[in-house]
Amino acid sequence: MKKVTLVKSLIGAKPNQKATAKSLGLCKIGDFIVHEDNAVLAGKIKVISHLVKTENA
Repeated sequence: MKKVTLVKSLIGAKPNQKATAKSLGLCKIGDFIVHEDNAVLAGKIKVISHLVKTENA
C-alpha cells in the first residue's frame, strides 16, 4: 500500500499533470489517498512526482 499526498499546488501544472492528480482524487494541497502499489499507480506518480510525497502505508 502506498500513501500519496499532494504537497504542491496544481495552479502552474500542465494539463496532463492536473488530470493525473484528479484521477488519483487529489484536488487540494494536503489531500491524500492510499492505494495498492502496482504499475498503474507507479506511472501516475512518475508524472506528478514533483507535486506529491509518497510513503508506504
